[in-house]
Amino acid sequence: MNAPLRINEALLIADRAFKPFQCVAWAQQDGNGELSLTVIDRTDTRLRRTKIPCSAYSDPAQLEHLLEQARAELSQEGYTLQSWSMPH
Repeated sequence: MNAPLRINEALLIADRAFKPFQCVAWAQQDGNGELSLTVIDRTDTRLRRTKIPCSAYSDPAQLEHLLEQARAELSQEGYTLQSWSMPH
């Protein structure tokens, strides 16, 4: 996947990256294009919050790196995530 990602594609990828938890993602309509991700468990407890600049979420390699980094941090905190790889 080398083509730039649209925001909807980045949102779907981010959602799948944090299973079995839910990833709530949004971009403010009047903001700077930054994507906000919040990973929550089934009791709606916030586990992690990450902000990704437009330049990073539109680049598949950068998005993959940031998602892998967030996944690693959750794993280090004791959360078990399903296996995941960036779609190609």
